[in-house]
Amino acid sequence: MEKPIQSKYDMINYLRKEALPTPLCPGCGGGTVLNAFANAVDQLGIDPKDLVLVSGIGCSAWIASPHFLADTLHTTHGRAIAYATGVKVGLPDKKVVVISGDGDLAGIGGNHLLHAARRNIDITVILVNNFIYGMTGGQVAPTTPFGAFTTTTPYRNVEHPLQISEVIAAAGASYVARWTTAHVFQLIDSIKKAMNTKGFALVEVISQCPVQFGRRNRMKTPDEMIKWFLKNSVPVSKAKKMSPEELEGKFIIGEFIKRERAELVEELNKLIEEVSGGET
Repeated sequence: MEKPIQSKYDMINYLRKEALPTPLCPGCGGGTVLNAFANAVDQLGIDPKDLVLVSGIGCSAWIASPHFLADTLHTTHGRAIAYATGVKVGLPDKKVVVISGDGDLAGIGGNHLLHAARRNIDITVILVNNFIYGMTGGQVAPTTPFGAFTTTTPYRNVEHPLQISEVIAAAGASYVARWTTAHVFQLIDSIKKAMNTKGFALVEVISQCPVQFGRRNRMKTPDEMIKWFLKNSVPVSKAKKMSPEELEGKFIIGEFIKRERAELVEELNKLIEEVSGGET
């Protein structure tokens, strides 16, 4: 008997129909991230019933909830990883994925992000970095580039941005990668690797926000921001040979770390068994 021909990827199969049309702004990179995530799930053959998606508050939190057709938790601001940790400890057989923005995960919830990487808990975080608090008015964020303009830095930003991927790699994550929305195929591949990683995995996605960030920084259209990403992206291997001055204003892309470390939930369950003498 011949095997049935596998159907081609169709994004609509992974979407909640009531969430359409999308509430995302025209030109937002969130749609690209949603498409890449759904494509990765499709290629891995993961049943959405085996997924739990968690998001916080902000534009990028809308990628998972209400769009994706799976169990989702739309949580309080900055606490998505804390909720996801509870889900993974309670339901270790589920694939737990956090999808949210830089303001939510690295700003308001930065401490949770840091310690989840240190603990190496088996969750995947897709952090969408658009350099700004987009939903609440375009305020400066911890990721806003030096010299950029926002509603709260109208004369330019004089703070240096947080380098999320580098920090989380140093904190102890098992897998860390950064891409832009202009690097879709690489992004899909990294999401697949992250979801197959045993331990904490972060995929940072540099994403365009033409409405809040772009128009204040002489990039009023999405394609202008995409061209900016492409022009200033530097592979990790090349970045290692460049000076800090040469890397100023550049986006270092690629895989930062891929390693095996003891994972929190597995170690926690081992401890429970040891203490209980094998009795449950």
